[in-house]
Amino acid sequence: MHLRNDRVLAILAVFLLLTLAIAAPGTAGLDPSPGGSGQSAAPANSPPLATTPVQPATSVSAGQHPAQPLSAAQDQEQAPPSDDSVFVFKKEVEEVAVHATVVDDQGHMVLDLPKSAFAVFENGQPQTMTSFRHEDIPVAMGIVIDNSGSMREKRDKVNKAALNLVRSSNPQDQVFVVNFNDEYYLDQPFTSSIKKLSEALEKVEARGGTALYDALVASADYMKAQARLQKKVVFVVTDGEDTASQESLEEAVRRLQEENGPTVYAIGLLGEEKSRRAKRALETLAKSTGGLAFLPRSLDEVDEISRDVAHDIRNQYTIGYKPTTPKTVGGYRTIRVEARAKGHKKLTVRTRSGYYPGQEQSQPRSPGSN
Repeated sequence: MHLRNDRVLAILAVFLLLTLAIAAPGTAGLDPSPGGSGQSAAPANSPPLATTPVQPATSVSAGQHPAQPLSAAQDQEQAPPSDDSVFVFKKEVEEVAVHATVVDDQGHMVLDLPKSAFAVFENGQPQTMTSFRHEDIPVAMGIVIDNSGSMREKRDKVNKAALNLVRSSNPQDQVFVVNFNDEYYLDQPFTSSIKKLSEALEKVEARGGTALYDALVASADYMKAQARLQKKVVFVVTDGEDTASQESLEEAVRRLQEENGPTVYAIGLLGEEKSRRAKRALETLAKSTGGLAFLPRSLDEVDEISRDVAHDIRNQYTIGYKPTTPKTVGGYRTIRVEARAKGHKKLTVRTRSGYYPGQEQSQPRSPGSN
């Protein structure tokens, strides 16, 4: 009897232990949910996992080199886009965009041409247009002003003309200001604020030499790194020949002709003793990028010129084409755009003379370097 009773008690004890193990979730390290993975479940009221905050991109401070490298946050690899965005991105990368101004034999702008009136040639070979627009689109604009000693008495009128250029342009334009002498300074990063631009233009030191080419190259690098708008313009005003740049005229032209580089509009307030070489430099910079060089006889003409520049920018045709030669093939490529239309004997198309495909941004120098 006693033995039988002991066995019954033992069996009851084992049964009780099994019952308690099943009734207490997690005590055996099991996931009580259906299809559990074998890991213990988190309590229902536990906080969610913390995510790493996204750091904002570091802006370029006033007085810094115009072509600051991207911040570490900007350099981080981005999540892969969706299939649709990949297609759009590839299409944009493959397409070459050309901004063109058309004038008749009297020098008047022609603003009513259809797509069929244009023909595009790269390296002399006809190209098929993939897009065509004739509308006032916003631009990324750099105002690059000579701040050398000889500009002291001219800056007031030049500054007013620069601000009137902005006022006459698309209100959605993004504009930055670079002042330069023998060095160059980003005195206002991209903004649409007239007040901020005015304050930046008033930072006049009027000393030292003229590092025009360095300032233009650095401005182009800054735009390449920071501009969100596809169309880019540089408006530069100087009163003399470059005397302080590390870059040569030829190198400056090459850098400005990198793919999707800016169009240069230049004003030269030149004296007779230094007009020949300075004039050639400004005309070369403007012509190679599809812009214009102005050589006014009087400082009073600068304001009207700035309004003409705004009119030119806002009335261009934007033509896109996919080059027959892949962009992976390096080397300089010439561009020629022709236009023909009934009622016009001769039409002249002004655009950039060529480009270097897919050029990577070079490492900028620090401000004040020699």
